[in-house]
Amino acid sequence: MIEPLAAPAKLKRSSPLQSVVLETLDRAACPAVVASATALPEHEYDQRELASLSARILGDTGYSEASLARFFDHVGVKSRHLALPVEAYETLRGFGARSRAWMDVALRIGSRAVCDVLHEAGLNASEVGMLMTTTVTGIAVPSLDARLMNVLPLASDLKRVPLFGLGCLGGAAGLARASEYLLAFPDQAALLLSVELCSLTFQRDDVSVANLISVGLFGDGAAAVLLLGARHRLLGRDAWRRETEPGVSAGPSSGAQPRVLASRSIFFPDTERVMGWDVVDSGFKIVLSAEVPAIVKRHIPAAVDSFLHAHGLSRDRIASWVVHPGGPKVIDALETSLALPKDTLRPTREGLARLGNLSSASVLFLLDEHRRRLAPSPGSYGLMMAMGPAFCAELVLLQW
Repeated sequence: MIEPLAAPAKLKRSSPLQSVVLETLDRAACPAVVASATALPEHEYDQRELASLSARILGDTGYSEASLARFFDHVGVKSRHLALPVEAYETLRGFGARSRAWMDVALRIGSRAVCDVLHEAGLNASEVGMLMTTTVTGIAVPSLDARLMNVLPLASDLKRVPLFGLGCLGGAAGLARASEYLLAFPDQAALLLSVELCSLTFQRDDVSVANLISVGLFGDGAAAVLLLGARHRLLGRDAWRRETEPGVSAGPSSGAQPRVLASRSIFFPDTERVMGWDVVDSGFKIVLSAEVPAIVKRHIPAAVDSFLHAHGLSRDRIASWVVHPGGPKVIDALETSLALPKDTLRPTREGLARLGNLSSASVLFLLDEHRRRLAPSPGSYGLMMAMGPAFCAELVLLQW
């Protein structure tokens, strides 16, 4: 049982990124998301096929294919992409084999996402000043960003920032940290890459409910986002005009280019066992408390309101909610506790059904969808939100 949490401390403390907004109100000085791309492994399966696979792998544990299919039906997922062909999971054993598979697929789909995002922006790989990678499903030294240096024409003096351990939070936190970097180097470009291959963490000897939820809920994929500082040659100080005035070209990008106005990180103390991994001989063993929806209801509304009020906003001013799809109960908890209008989180639910929970990549997939398909009104506000291990949350304020 999770003990009741204390209110998060120091919520009023502003980051340097927030200070830009609060003190100068110069939105044109904030970094912009100018391109995004996603990449999926080629192996796609519906939930019935994956229930059949799970029954074979789990063996004589009391879970039949029919019972697993019913269990999988409740997690809100219709289909998922997997790093490997479905039959390969029946013989995949040991941390070493999983790690080798992770690096092979991560490098392949990660490099594809990076190439696509650079192509959209019309930027050469050598012009990227900082590359940040985030994952919670694989470990490698040299890290993924270093491996990318040998397959893409990135600059030899590129600043590399590998993030590990933030879990589902990593996409939102990575976007915030990359934006803060560009405040210090406003003439540069920063690239964020998330690669999550959750299927490679499946534990065949773990018949806990948490592991079954993990097997039924999580999918595999990669997403990349390119941000430019306010004085980058492809953006410039007049970019705000291009974004907000009809008929003015938005440049090489084929989607909306939101500015990152502010961010806030929120840590809830003494919650290590709410979400995360136990590192065991066979790899990563899921830690997932049933208390997550209750924690969301109890703490997220006040955290969101505090963050928005610091910027003179309220929930009704947020036109687009770019919210990580933790699972059906978590989405319900967010929708109910934040009193959001019906269908506000429809993109989140649809993303979960179509691809499963992609951990840190999910919120970047949703950002890509908002940029390209949902077309928020120019000048309107968006809130990106994700939660992750410890338990913690990351909030990012956008303006389209």
